[in-house]
Amino acid sequence: MPVVLQLPFRGTWLARNSPARRVPSHGTDLFATTYAMDFIAVRGRRTAGIRDWRTVLGTEPPERFHAFGLPLHAPAPGTVIATHDGEPDHEARRSQLTRASYAVTQAARARAGAGALAGNHVILELDDQRAFVVLAHLRLGTVRVEQGERVPAGHELGECGNSGNSLQPHVHIQAMDDRDPYTARGLPMEFRDYRVHPRGGGPTVDIPRGVPGESEVVSPSPRPR
Repeated sequence: MPVVLQLPFRGTWLARNSPARRVPSHGTDLFATTYAMDFIAVRGRRTAGIRDWRTVLGTEPPERFHAFGLPLHAPAPGTVIATHDGEPDHEARRSQLTRASYAVTQAARARAGAGALAGNHVILELDDQRAFVVLAHLRLGTVRVEQGERVPAGHELGECGNSGNSLQPHVHIQAMDDRDPYTARGLPMEFRDYRVHPRGGGPTVDIPRGVPGESEVVSPSPRPR
């Protein structure tokens, strides 16, 4: 049975590395990432408000990106079993040149541990599902919760950042069967009550429960009053 969650943000976000496209979604089963997903905040379909020579040839400050600093929320009720803060937010990399040089250092980050990979993050043990959920790449200094704290769905956990193994500000979310990503197995996820915004501005589609497809723009469905 998949772990059922709500989207951990407000507004419109672009789905990347979706398990609807392939499994393992990130190309590996390591660190329980088998069914992990990434989401990048967008306006229209743009992830940043500026595009210039640095976009093509160099690195960019994370503040350029719409996701940076946006609040992230608990996707289900649960207990905080681990937090990590203190990792810097890196310069973002959209150019092929800087992405290639970053890829060379991937193995070193994997050896360096959770901080180097997940960056600032929160791990929740869910109340009503036998699962643990990780939200990763939070902004430095913004983790709002403490170990042992019980939080309801929708509670603010921190802000989206670009810490850890991240090319541009985004949130990484994964579910797993144990609290330790080094020994856990990844679990499939589904999201409830979300809206898909079709390319080209067609009518939105409300999804009661499903998995966002690769490059779909999604947002939480408005809650009934």
